[in-house]
Amino acid sequence: MSVMKNRAVLRWLVPVTAGVAVIGGGAAVGTFAAGADPALPPRSAAQLLEDLRTSRLDGLSGTVVQRADLGLPPIAALAGRATGNDLAGLVSGTHTLRVWYGGEDRQRLALVDTLGEQDILRNGRDVWTWNSRENTATHRVLPADAPERTTVPATPADAADRALQAIDPTTAVTVGRTATVAGRDVYELVLTPRDKASLVHQVRIALDAKEKVPLRLQVLADGQDEPAFQVAFTQVDFRTPEADQFRFNPPPGVQVTEATEDERPGPAGKRFDRKDAEKPDVRTVGTGWTTVVVAEIGDAATGGDAKPDADAPDAQMLSQVLGDLPKVSGDWGSGRLLSGKLFSVLLTDDGRVIAGLVTPERLYEAAKG
Repeated sequence: MSVMKNRAVLRWLVPVTAGVAVIGGGAAVGTFAAGADPALPPRSAAQLLEDLRTSRLDGLSGTVVQRADLGLPPIAALAGRATGNDLAGLVSGTHTLRVWYGGEDRQRLALVDTLGEQDILRNGRDVWTWNSRENTATHRVLPADAPERTTVPATPADAADRALQAIDPTTAVTVGRTATVAGRDVYELVLTPRDKASLVHQVRIALDAKEKVPLRLQVLADGQDEPAFQVAFTQVDFRTPEADQFRFNPPPGVQVTEATEDERPGPAGKRFDRKDAEKPDVRTVGTGWTTVVVAEIGDAATGGDAKPDADAPDAQMLSQVLGDLPKVSGDWGSGRLLSGKLFSVLLTDDGRVIAGLVTPERLYEAAKG
């Protein structure tokens, strides 16, 4: 069965591609504030790294804007609809989000667009998702041993966590300019991959001078002057939000679905059986910024002329996009290639998804192995 027909495979294609992009971080919407840079006491790269690792955040609310210019076809939004995860579309275009943070077990994220709003709320062990356009909601009670953080990563701090995981001998860490973000003075920490095979040129983290919390994060692709992926606060308040912000009050007429232990949580009104969402066999090749992820899907990943399910129109749209990807072949086999400014993804005919922040040539080497 091809990836166009296998909805479980479709669900895994988006996290693999989006996750590889976010490993390098996200980037800010704004540029440095006009006028002179703020005069701040000098801080070394080591000091800023320690600030990041030891900062404590008790509460926060604000507006975050994400913008992605990855040089990709409109696959992300289509994939999100086909897999039942509209938030997957955050890897393309420009999006405005409202965020509230009241601790590890109290979080809220609202994705706002011209057609409505989608919310994810966690209050203790209760997790709610709501879609205003469909007027549907899903409620799930987390098990006692659930991970502390369960919401969708969407802030500069979330992206910075992933960027900092990449710091090793393959990364040069320096201090950039001081700046102003969301009306607050910030230092800039710059991560530069030493391996020139990486498509990532730099990751820039703007760190609040007082609270030591990332307010902006930029990723620049090799050979590009403007960020390819960016996320930044445009307004931020470090006071702990009121408890009411984390309580979900279903609007009149909303259709509420209770998720069970046999289902994993999905967007509002949509549920996925655990057995239908089995994880593929995933391994990594290489280290640092040139790490390549190899997912063994088990079914053919491209499928040639295979037809999508007739009852899945969004999957049909995604299938068409995937079918339009260029065909590639070599001594490693054959498949289709998705390439952008920051990463490449190879979908092989023998059932593998191979992705990394690298050139297609590096993916072909991994496919050969």
